[in-house]
Amino acid sequence: MDSKNLNVRAIENGTVIDHIPSDALFKIINILELEKEMNQITLGSNFESKRMGSKAIIKIANRYCADDEINKIAIVAPMACVNTIKDYRVVEKRNVEVPEAIEGFVRCANPACITNHEKITTKFLVRKKNNELNLRCRYCEKTTTQDNMVLLK
Repeated sequence: MDSKNLNVRAIENGTVIDHIPSDALFKIINILELEKEMNQITLGSNFESKRMGSKAIIKIANRYCADDEINKIAIVAPMACVNTIKDYRVVEKRNVEVPEAIEGFVRCANPACITNHEKITTKFLVRKKNNELNLRCRYCEKTTTQDNMVLLK
């Protein structure tokens, strides 16, 4: 190993999430509840990226992401790629796709919205504008941008 480079070991089976914007790393950790994960996890942030400037990466041994988790990842990291690893090989490479609608994991930015005062599941239509995602609340029609997006547990 070169003393100027850090080698990150490959995983035998599991998931590698790549091309995460560095500022979205901890949002994905929260979405996947990785603080509860008992398998080996490798996290890296602020790596150089020709495509993004800087990026983050997550490797999770012996765990595969469900479709609803991938949809949630797409909301906070629409450029991410989810790789399924089996026997040290990438068997599936999946660019996340932003869903048309989401429910129950983002808080409405409108303090007066009914979802912030009653036990009602949030529902948003997803719109892409100038390469940024905007969420339009189905109840109050307020737009929540990526910058003011708050994830619910």
